[in-house]
Amino acid sequence: MSGRVAIITGAGTGIGAACARALAPECSRLVLLGRRLDRLDEVAAGLRSDGIIVDARSVDVSDVAAVQGFVDWVASEIDAVDVLVNNAGSPQPAITGGLADVADVWTSTWRANTLSVVLMTEGLKPLMRRPGGRIITIGSFAAEMGNGSPAYSAAKGALETYNVSLMRELGRDGITANVVAPGYTAGTELLEGRMTPERHERLVATIAAGRAGEPDEIASAVAYLASPLAGFINGRVLTANGGTYLPT
Repeated sequence: MSGRVAIITGAGTGIGAACARALAPECSRLVLLGRRLDRLDEVAAGLRSDGIIVDARSVDVSDVAAVQGFVDWVASEIDAVDVLVNNAGSPQPAITGGLADVADVWTSTWRANTLSVVLMTEGLKPLMRRPGGRIITIGSFAAEMGNGSPAYSAAKGALETYNVSLMRELGRDGITANVVAPGYTAGTELLEGRMTPERHERLVATIAAGRAGEPDEIASAVAYLASPLAGFINGRVLTANGGTYLPT
């Protein structure tokens, strides 16, 4: 994978930053996207010491104009994109009101977790390397478990269906599209301020491994799917949840 170019959304913290570190040894250029440029710059600084080109760009991946502007920049600066990691997303806000609040929460959650992936992928699809391109989307075990946050679970579930469509469309071009679905993973902003000791214990009790996952463990799955070794894996959901099960 030496000399390849990877684009990673939500790369300033957690799983996204871990993906950048995991892909760096086999890439000549990384493009890191996120909402906060200061966080991206911190990640980029650590990676540049390894001698690769790292671009850090603040892009709202749920905004059509922002994504179009980024796609135009990629088209002018980069010959082809080898790896796209769709990691950016947000938790579901609490629903505290009536139907109007339900509509607002479902719409915002859909934009942050589904539309953002679709916009980035559709925009960059013509620029993916043929053959050899890799599209990897971070889903969630919530799509399978369906517990806790229905709007978030549904938004992540939609990504799995979209991924199959990508497989059918792009497979003949030698491009693979896969989803990595993490379980409870510590050290991510998704759970920042939302994880109490009691909730942690409840979640760990449903994991066969007896612990939460780590961002680097999720990133290792992404790095595998981005590698030439995974060229015959397409349209799949790779779960990385330590063996999560519904309690009896």
